[in-house]
Amino acid sequence: QVQLVESGGGLVQPGGSLRLSCAASGSIFSIYAMGWYRQAPGKQRELVATITGGGITNYADSVKGRFAISRDNAKNTMYLQMNSLKPEDTAVYYCNADLVTTAGLKDYWGQGTQVTVSS
Repeated sequence: QVQLVESGGGLVQPGGSLRLSCAASGSIFSIYAMGWYRQAPGKQRELVATITGGGITNYADSVKGRFAISRDNAKNTMYLQMNSLKPEDTAVYYCNADLVTTAGLKDYWGQGTQVTVSS
């Protein structure tokens, strides 16, 4: 069974840091683009950052200079280093990836991990 599993969320004070991980598992032939999205209560899900298979990154304006997305292709894992966290970063963070499996190329989502920034 192919799945994406996030980890690393939690409660952190404003100005603090967290590192999220997203591990892809199952019968995966290759991974194309990956990304992090977030959804705050009462708001739509929004893009945080994306990274291509070749390592090209893209960030939402609200996180530029504070967050860094990366991936380890050997481990089928993506990361999001979040620094200088603000209360408005509070949300459920979701991992997304385009995976090639026995079912072909499909878009997959993780179950989400809660990030709460509060004093």
